[in-house]
Amino acid sequence: MRRALIALGVGFAVLGLAAPALAHVTIQPDEALVGDFARFVVRVPTERDDASTIEIQLELPPLAFVSFQDTPGWERSIEMRTLDEPLEVFGEQVTEVVGTVTWEGGEIEPNEFQEFGFSARMPDQETTLEFAAIQTYDSGEVVRWIGPPDSEEPAALVEVLDIGAGEEEGELEVLARLAGGAEAENSPAEDGGNLGVILGWIAIVLAAIALIVSLVRKRA
Repeated sequence: MRRALIALGVGFAVLGLAAPALAHVTIQPDEALVGDFARFVVRVPTERDDASTIEIQLELPPLAFVSFQDTPGWERSIEMRTLDEPLEVFGEQVTEVVGTVTWEGGEIEPNEFQEFGFSARMPDQETTLEFAAIQTYDSGEVVRWIGPPDSEEPAALVEVLDIGAGEEEGELEVLARLAGGAEAENSPAEDGGNLGVILGWIAIVLAAIALIVSLVRKRA
């Protein structure tokens, strides 16, 4: 049951249907799969009524193959760092990764937000990735989003999950398989049928999503 619920949550994240974030600097989606090449956005809202955001600096955890999407109106600068313990990716040692990235030169006015896109390869094991950020306003105020999850200024977190994908399986195939397997394990004879019905609908929804995605890709 737990694996099926995790799978459903990851499925919506993969398809860009993550729940709206609080008014903090966050990484969306906040879940990814182990070993996946995942795309994210740094979502930066301006929380002041009398000042605009003019700079955002993001500190990245050790990740391989990081690349960035151009953001019109903003200049991007990158600082690399050397790892004490290299990453092993595809049988090779990665010793240098992106340490921090800074966006500046643009403006996020009050009651607006901006998204800065990037992609990276996820680690090969389950973990929680922390992305500390520093937000600067044109008033001179600096907000450090570096605290724990229950703080007023928490760092953005991404959960890297392992849902047992095979080498030839895509994410949607795994989600449908897990949902179907959970339905079989929780048959009506065991729990009166309610759980089986719920998981059956989950499997149907996932299959429909997979079909829609497939048709969209074919048209593209």
